[in-house]
Amino acid sequence: MAPPTSQLRPAERLVFFTDAVVAIAMTLLILPLLESVTEAARNGLDTAAYLHEHDGQLFAFALSFVIIAAFWRGHDRLFEHVERQDPVLLWLNVAWMFTIVWLPVATAMVGAMETDPAQLAIYIGTLLASSLISLAMVAWLRRRPELLAPETPAKLIRTAPTVIACGLFALALLLAVAVPGVQYWAMLVLLLNPLLDRLLPGRR
Repeated sequence: MAPPTSQLRPAERLVFFTDAVVAIAMTLLILPLLESVTEAARNGLDTAAYLHEHDGQLFAFALSFVIIAAFWRGHDRLFEHVERQDPVLLWLNVAWMFTIVWLPVATAMVGAMETDPAQLAIYIGTLLASSLISLAMVAWLRRRPELLAPETPAKLIRTAPTVIACGLFALALLLAVAVPGVQYWAMLVLLLNPLLDRLLPGRR
């Protein structure tokens, strides 16, 4: 049974903790690049040679940085309506943080190893998992309106945009793994997200 409203804890500390975890994860993305710069200097590479040799690593860093920032922005917009937390929301948020903290490891694989189906599944699958957990939090908040600020109706917490994101990540994963040569180009399907969201009824 859900705890009564009087026993629910404020969500403020959970939001602060999540922001700190996301900031650390974004910072960890840079560590492999720092190591590669030191190695390049040891091998006598100049700047142009370093940029050419590590272009995949640099691209993976930039891509993951933008993706984590986008996930954080979505989380921030969702939790700006949340005043209280219960155990379910807490552990869903912990699971979401796990996917964010794991992403720097998946990013390091992208930059340092040859691309193969397992790597594609790990990287894009991590993004899909993060989106699915976000969807679970949205669904839970719609089910438990007492966790929201008093002036926030549950219908304001929209499910459709997160469903679209999950669908696009799933499509990208399928294309990347199943279609030879597509690899990370499959993630271009995410560019459809704003267009599909604009077509939805009830969009703010």
